[in-house]
Amino acid sequence: MSGTLTQRVTAQSPYVLVAPNGARRGRADHSEIPVSIGQIVETARVCFKAGAGGIHLHVRDGNGQHSLDAGLYQEAMAELRQVVPDMDIQITTEAAGVFDVPAQIACVQNVRPEWASISVREVARSPELAGQIYGLCADQGTRVQHILYDADDAALLARWYEVGIVRKEQTDRLLVLGRYATGQESNPQDMDQFPADASRWMVCAFGTQEHACLEQAARRGGDVRVGFENSLTDRNGNAWDSNAASVSALIASLERVLK
Repeated sequence: MSGTLTQRVTAQSPYVLVAPNGARRGRADHSEIPVSIGQIVETARVCFKAGAGGIHLHVRDGNGQHSLDAGLYQEAMAELRQVVPDMDIQITTEAAGVFDVPAQIACVQNVRPEWASISVREVARSPELAGQIYGLCADQGTRVQHILYDADDAALLARWYEVGIVRKEQTDRLLVLGRYATGQESNPQDMDQFPADASRWMVCAFGTQEHACLEQAARRGGDVRVGFENSLTDRNGNAWDSNAASVSALIASLERVLK
């Protein structure tokens, strides 16, 4: 990887990952949500310039629908490496109610990404395959970021560590705030449900309090994920002009709160 994933500008500044589209939102939700590969690459370029160290990559098929197609991923990753060679690329394996665990495994196997996010809750739909997906990542050198929605997910991950299903070096976590709350509105206290852990962790947060949650995560020593996958507006409900505008505003606020 480029090195940005394991480096920080200062001891306090968090790593910033941009999630510009997600699996569900489209141009009807906001005119600047990137759907095509060209739009995704241009969004990555301006977000990297704004200070994001990496992109959480979702690709879409010809109808604009969420896809785990290896060819689309490889095309997008090739373009990203040309335009933003120093930006980290994390692919999603999100099921989004469409893909089963074998399809998620096939995606990781065929794409062979450097970095992938994998939902513990989704893998648990086929627990007999859990060892296969985490073992595959270990064997091919794919860094895993575990997606956790609540304390039950964290407890399941802990059990999988105990029995060796998840490899000991696969420790990175993304704590998702607000995903299953009413109206998908998060608040900073949502972090308190997750057990303390010395491993690297990151937060993303749905709704108008996205930046407030990310500021609190940074105060606690966590990294942050920001972008239109999680929120289209600021804390007052005003729509961001673009993903890059949200990234820039967050970095400016982090500089203030971490002084």
